[in-house]
Amino acid sequence: MIISEIIGWVGVVLSILISVPQFIKSVKEKSTKGLSKQTYQLLFLTVLCYLVRAIAIKEPIFIASNAINLVITGAVLYLFKKYPESR
Repeated sequence: MIISEIIGWVGVVLSILISVPQFIKSVKEKSTKGLSKQTYQLLFLTVLCYLVRAIAIKEPIFIASNAINLVITGAVLYLFKKYPESR
């Protein structure tokens, strides 16, 4: 495995670690207070576009990263429905 592949996979792990703590915190607190729904909606669309491109160029590192991040971002969006903010 060449060094750029190793760095790519490290990036995959780091990108997963960015969103998971926020998801866990929201589930534990049963709240999405303080999160921007619009940010997660835009993030979902962005990652979806990146995933389509990664599949088109057949790049496994980017496919894995974007597929996993799409699931995590979708899960956070689900929490906005599950725990609506009281107004």
